[in-house]
Amino acid sequence: MLKTTKNKKTAALRVEFCREKDGRWIAEIPSLPGAMAYGITKQEATRKAYSIALRTLADTVERGRVPATVSGLFVC
Repeated sequence: MLKTTKNKKTAALRVEFCREKDGRWIAEIPSLPGAMAYGITKQEATRKAYSIALRTLADTVERGRVPATVSGLFVC
């Protein structure tokens, strides 16, 4: 998803939510395969998904690939 701000396009990672029948929340970042986490609350699931996403991006950089410049990293 690209977001335009004052003639400047920035990439943002969209977070999607789902609630399980048992009440747990799932937060998923579709553009980063595997960036998905469960939490008892929506906030906990979000925090865990952010952590996984940041680790995924850091791993990408460590492997010598530079991800698209991201400003305003997460959008809910």
